[in-house]
Amino acid sequence: MHFGAFSNSDRRTFLARTGLGFGSAALASLISRDALALPAGRAGLPHHAPRIRRVIFLYMSGGPSQFETFDYKPELVRLDGQPMPESVTRRQPIAQLQGQALKVQGPMTGFRQYGECGQWISDFLPHMARLVDDICVVRSMVTDQINHDPAHTMMNTGTAISGRPSMGSWITYGLGSESDDLPGFVVLMSTGGRNPQPIAARQWAAGFLPSRFQGVPFNASGDPVHYLASPAGSTRDREARLVDAVRALDRHRNDTLQHPELETRIANYETAFRMQASVPELTDMSGEPQHVLDMYGATPGDGSFASNCLLARRLAERGVRFIQLYHRGWDHHGDLVRYMNVCCPLTDRPTWALVNDLRQRGMLDDTLIVWGGEFGRTPMFQGKGGPGRDHHMRCFSMWLAGGGVRGGLSYGASDDLGYHASENPVHVRDLHATLLHLFGIDHERLSFKHQGLDMRLTGVEPARVVREILT
Repeated sequence: MHFGAFSNSDRRTFLARTGLGFGSAALASLISRDALALPAGRAGLPHHAPRIRRVIFLYMSGGPSQFETFDYKPELVRLDGQPMPESVTRRQPIAQLQGQALKVQGPMTGFRQYGECGQWISDFLPHMARLVDDICVVRSMVTDQINHDPAHTMMNTGTAISGRPSMGSWITYGLGSESDDLPGFVVLMSTGGRNPQPIAARQWAAGFLPSRFQGVPFNASGDPVHYLASPAGSTRDREARLVDAVRALDRHRNDTLQHPELETRIANYETAFRMQASVPELTDMSGEPQHVLDMYGATPGDGSFASNCLLARRLAERGVRFIQLYHRGWDHHGDLVRYMNVCCPLTDRPTWALVNDLRQRGMLDDTLIVWGGEFGRTPMFQGKGGPGRDHHMRCFSMWLAGGGVRGGLSYGASDDLGYHASENPVHVRDLHATLLHLFGIDHERLSFKHQGLDMRLTGVEPARVVREILT
């Protein structure tokens, strides 16, 4: 047999017929620490001493309203129901309110001050209110996109142009993985609320980076990774021999082609094989004490945000570098109060529990937690199916906690009506630059040659590290 004559298609057929079937998601990006060694041209990383080892991004998909969470506006209370001043909205991009009489919409819940810092938090978030001295609320976030899909793409990749690498991919490209048996970038998904729109896989894709750096979606219920379990009648020894055989075929072929994706494939087979042991152990919650399950409000295997938060902590303990939890359901154009009363109970307590759990385990100091969505909501009444709010990109709120971030801080501000970022605006690119900085990476020096250009997560537009929020 002449192994060099085998095509990529032949090798895939060979694997499928032998019953291994690891699944495209796992094979696309799972890779060992050795295979994720610093890529060519990345020598010198990290550029400076890192403050964190991992990120857990709690992504509230759909755009939570800042006016019912973290940005209390007394002026909206005073002007509630009155016409929105035309001087504020003239020539502004407004996604779905064109031609309507715009009226000021006051806060739809109460706010109180909490903690030593006196941060205002809405009554929808009683558990996050207990975190105020640990978190830094950025109330002046700005993005370029006003509709969901491009705004997701902007938040995740730094541009609305499809096909660019996600932030998790950039980080694993630059620093590699700390885990031998799990991917460096894992995505988890939960649902609950209004209009849980789908999230495109490009939000965690590697773009033009080698495919091994893309995120791997783990299922919140059922098998965590499809096709990872051993097929009926197979044994670990038989599968190990199969992996060795396929690796030999690919290495023989790569001696001729010298194709980086073949090296990726070789490492993927090996990691997927190791994951057959590591993933069941990861997702087996039988060893978690009942008081921990109660703290999160988690019922393992139910696909909830609470269970995903607990799984995120376990992933972090095992060296996964970038963990992203999407909760779909925050698109509250109408009946905002009704749906906030769905979304907040599903996410508020688990978020508090995750931060508290990491602190108790001594992991918060080298973990960055990010909470927020792709944009915010308007200070005007939407007028559909009960009071709600439209998409808004000029100003919204997010918070950060953990390694290198000053707790008990409110940074930036919106104007009196909450329409524009009036003090210390923080663009999405600034968030990315700050995140990379905490990992010890200079955002202007982490690049990848693509189509003759040195491409970066923060692109060519100005971006700054928001040093004022760092310790």
